[in-house]
Amino acid sequence: MNFLAVIPSAAKRSRTLAIFFCLIFGMALSVFAQPDAEFAKANQAFAQGHFKEAIANYETLIRDGQWSANVFYDLGNAYFRTGDFGRAILNYERALALERHHPEATANLQIARDEAHALELPPNWPERYLQFATINQYSIAAVVAFWLAIFGMATLIFARRRSATMIVISIGCLLVSGVAICSVYTLDRGSKGRALAIITGKDVQARLATADTANAVLALPSGSEIKVLSTRGDWIYAALPNNLRGWIPAKNAEQVRL
Repeated sequence: MNFLAVIPSAAKRSRTLAIFFCLIFGMALSVFAQPDAEFAKANQAFAQGHFKEAIANYETLIRDGQWSANVFYDLGNAYFRTGDFGRAILNYERALALERHHPEATANLQIARDEAHALELPPNWPERYLQFATINQYSIAAVVAFWLAIFGMATLIFARRRSATMIVISIGCLLVSGVAICSVYTLDRGSKGRALAIITGKDVQARLATADTANAVLALPSGSEIKVLSTRGDWIYAALPNNLRGWIPAKNAEQVRL
């Protein structure tokens, strides 16, 4: 009798748990589906020629933290179709910062630069040899190589017989980790590093001082690259193409790294 009385209660609890897990699973699916739906909505607006609507939808995704090379690439395309080459170049650069080998973004970036006559910062010689990988990839390589070296050294310490092969591997991993760390530092401070910014304003002049009446140093077409060195109020002091430096209104430039 008592046994029979327990069965409905257990079944009820099971049904309650099943409903609870279904609700949780459904909520999780809706959370993951929402960005996909927003992305599809943006793509549909783009396909229909509603480029400003597509821009608004892509930027909503980015504000919500849905960063991917394809989102920035598509946003760049939408800006390109509206004739805003500066922001098109900015978003192609952001796509490439996330995914260095993105052939479509690379090709469209060059087309946008040609259309805007944008100026580029020349990379230094170490950057030319290190640009086949991203900062994130070098960071991962540094961490993996470091822990492999630690594992190798621990094996040598506790092993009864020390292997020459393990010694060589450990030293090699330490060297790889060191080179990867140096690569991260070089790229982070280089022309494509954290300080890279893109001119998004029109008819921008870099000046000798923080005043609109100061002498101009260089005219910067929309989409030109600069490297932010410091800020003062509403002005940016930046390294410019042609190895020059000057002050630029902060409202006329955006950094590639968010």
